[in-house]
Amino acid sequence: MTSYYAKASEVQRKWYIIDAKGKPLGRVAATAATLLYGKNKPIFTPGVDCGDHVIVINCRDAVLTGNKLVQKVYRRHTGWVGGLKEVGYKELMSKRPDRAMYLAVKGMLPDTVIGRKALTRLRVYCGAEHKNQAQKPEVYNG
Repeated sequence: MTSYYAKASEVQRKWYIIDAKGKPLGRVAATAATLLYGKNKPIFTPGVDCGDHVIVINCRDAVLTGNKLVQKVYRRHTGWVGGLKEVGYKELMSKRPDRAMYLAVKGMLPDTVIGRKALTRLRVYCGAEHKNQAQKPEVYNG
């Protein structure tokens, strides 16, 4: 008996909406990463991109539990000497909450060709409105 191996042409992509209002940022990001990578599907194949499109709304109202809002820091490096840039999550959540959610989901996807391709199917919005009504997304309750 042989194992099932999905083909890229057979993959059916759906659109999902995840509402982050009042939910922990990490839980929402983990759910979005699972949907983007396709691990929730029975046809999941690690070498084939079989994920769905995900829209995350109300990122402004996502919650950081514990002292993460004060203690957690996002770091990046410019590549130059002394080019370490740090932004606290309190500032990041007040100015760019959509960026905080995007970075959380990006950290949960693998750093491979498929992971980078999956990240292009993520749409993140601060408020409740989004501009993807034409795709008829369904609300994900997972």
